[in-house]
Amino acid sequence: MTKADIVTEISNKTGIDRNDVLAIVEGFMGTVKKSMEAGENVYLRGFGSFIVKKRAAKLGRNILAKTTVTIPAHYIPAFKPAKEFVDAVKEKVKVAENA
Repeated sequence: MTKADIVTEISNKTGIDRNDVLAIVEGFMGTVKKSMEAGENVYLRGFGSFIVKKRAAKLGRNILAKTTVTIPAHYIPAFKPAKEFVDAVKEKVKVAENA
């Protein structure tokens, strides 16, 4: 499912104009992105958490030059789904496979 599909589905279910829904979805994504760029986690109860994870520094290899390179510590965005969300997906996908 793409962002356009999400916008269309929300628009169809709510009756809100597609352009208004697109602005809302874009606003939500922008807010999550800005919060994470500031190092803040975003918690959506019943859905999941957008969290900032720290990756430790490590050694890597440049195979072509046959040298060892130090990869510095850095932060990455991650998503951790809520337990209810995980359970729902497990159950619904299992049912869909058996159908």
